[in-house]
This record gives sequence, structure tokens and C-alpha cells, in this order.
Amino acid sequence: MLKFDFSVKTRDGQKVESVLIHGKDLPDAERKLRQMYHHCEVTHCKTIDSDKVLCQSADIEEVLSLITKHN
Repeated sequence: MLKFDFSVKTRDGQKVESVLIHGKDLPDAERKLRQMYHHCEVTHCKTIDSDKVLCQSADIEEVLSLITKHN
């Protein structure tokens, strides 16, 4: 599934950067975006293919070892 990284300007003029939304295509993702930010202006959009992005997960032992190292 594709992921879209939007930067928007809200109707109040605030800038919101890096709103990540999953969608089957750009119109689907933009529809979901506009449900959250009514009347926003899209200032930037980048497509991310989540199938190609490697994600690293950590198990609880790795997390605990990191916490104990920093204390």
C-alpha cells in the first residue's frame, strides 16, 4: 500500500508538516486528509512506497537493554 506525506496549510493559516496517510492512490489519500483538515491547502505531497521501505522492529528485550544502558 502506498503512503503519502503531506504538508498542508490549514484554513486558520497554520502550517502542518509531514502528515502521513495510507491510501490506494493520491485521490484516496487526499480525501482522507481533507476529512481531518477541512478546507486545507496542500503545499507539498510526497509518495512513499511502504513495500520498499524496510522497517526495523525491536523486541522487548532490545528496548529494555537500551533503557538500562542509558540509566
